Amino acid sequence: MLMHNPPHPGEILRELCLEPLGLSVTAAAEALGVSRKTLSAVLNGKAGISPEMAIRLSIAFETSAESWLNQQSQYELWHAEQHRKELNVKKLVAA
Repeated sequence: MLMHNPPHPGEILRELCLEPLGLSVTAAAEALGVSRKTLSAVLNGKAGISPEMAIRLSIAFETSAESWLNQQSQYELWHAEQHRKELNVKKLVAA
């Protein structure tokens, strides 16, 4: 079942991981081994969580990479579902 308008994983990352630890974007990016620009794009919802970023986050915050990818998938699927009626797809049935 799809969550109603799930938050972008970057929002979760900021609110549940960075803020409680008092981490700046710069410090978190350095710890994750990514550029500040890359992390900022994720935190601001301009980029998604890639498999590699999911692994980095899982190591840094002792979470599972799958949980980060699942959040990204739920976010993207919910937004895609909002345009379901716009898709020009015909049902396929056996003849």
